[in-house]
Amino acid sequence: MPTQLHPETQAIHVGIPDLGGARPLNTPLYQTANFGYDNPEELAEAINSPGSFAYLRNSNPTVRALENAVSSLEGAAASLATSSGMGAIHTVLHTLLASGDHIIVQKHLYGGTFALLRDLAARYGVEVTYIDGRDAAEVTEALRPTTKVLYLETLSNPTAQVTDLPAFFAAGKAAGLTCVVDNTFASPLGCRPISLGADVVVHSSTKFLSGHCDVLGGIASFADAALHREVWSRSLETGTIADPFAAWLTLRGLATLGLRMRRHHENADGLALFLSGHPKVAKVHWPGLPGHPGHELARRLLPDGYGGVLAIDVAGGRKETLEFTRRLRLVDRAVSLGGFKTLVQQPSATSHRSMDAEGLRAIGITEGTVRIAVGLEHLDDLKADFAQALD
Repeated sequence: MPTQLHPETQAIHVGIPDLGGARPLNTPLYQTANFGYDNPEELAEAINSPGSFAYLRNSNPTVRALENAVSSLEGAAASLATSSGMGAIHTVLHTLLASGDHIIVQKHLYGGTFALLRDLAARYGVEVTYIDGRDAAEVTEALRPTTKVLYLETLSNPTAQVTDLPAFFAAGKAAGLTCVVDNTFASPLGCRPISLGADVVVHSSTKFLSGHCDVLGGIASFADAALHREVWSRSLETGTIADPFAAWLTLRGLATLGLRMRRHHENADGLALFLSGHPKVAKVHWPGLPGHPGHELARRLLPDGYGGVLAIDVAGGRKETLEFTRRLRLVDRAVSLGGFKTLVQQPSATSHRSMDAEGLRAIGITEGTVRIAVGLEHLDDLKADFAQALD
């Protein structure tokens, strides 16, 4: 097999164990919690190694296949699959931060991550500085002697702000920080942050990686194998390892990631353009629009597309927004994203409900903001449904 493959091909050709000459074309599901050894010394060695199989909390062959597949896509030394996206973020940050440490964080952030950081500050005295995420000089200005981590999102949730990852990583590396980025919205086919300088890339694999609205999972990919080993050791304590069936389902979805991401992007781009011209829409948050402040950066950083999530601000207020979402017929009102169905939600009441009104305003979320996770339906049908709901 050629050594240099396109990401779409890598997502399909996942490494599978050879069974004495017979090779399964799909990754087998190893639905087992433990593994037996004839030699007790081999068992003792396996239980202490992330590369061996002894107990499900350590690893599993199906889980390992998913980890290896995502490592290949992200250009990582190793990956750790977890039971949820928040499980991946929690395990990484709890490994990297100790009481009294300081972290610099992009303020345009997923609400669950914001809640975790608030908890780290309250329980363990971790100091958090939020930056706007538009100028890498903000990192230097925010530095303290105790700063350990820089945390970013490739495309912010939910307003799709684009961060200049190379510039921010360079500033973080110059200060000796560990650079972590949530790449969920872009997917590894849209952006490979490790090639841009990231130390850790996290995903909610519930979203685009699995793509079928039926899996809960997360994954963290590491540029350095030693850091992976450290976080893997922490995962043994937190118990956040992925379930093999969830990993198997995610691998099934991964095979069509290339096709799905192309359709997600095309639909989101077309819907954003349509909604930007509608009188009942006050604003469209989508970097594909020429008027978006991050448009030129997005074209450079994400040449193959900007994912499939956009947000709009409905003209009026809470009443008009609720009426609009109620009137949608084809589109469902539901949380999450990255699946084949188009979903809408109000971030102020769902994904970012842990933030107060001032915090929401600071990142551009109002009661009229609606996040649209664009699915794989025909674009004309989506436009028709949004038109009748707005009109």
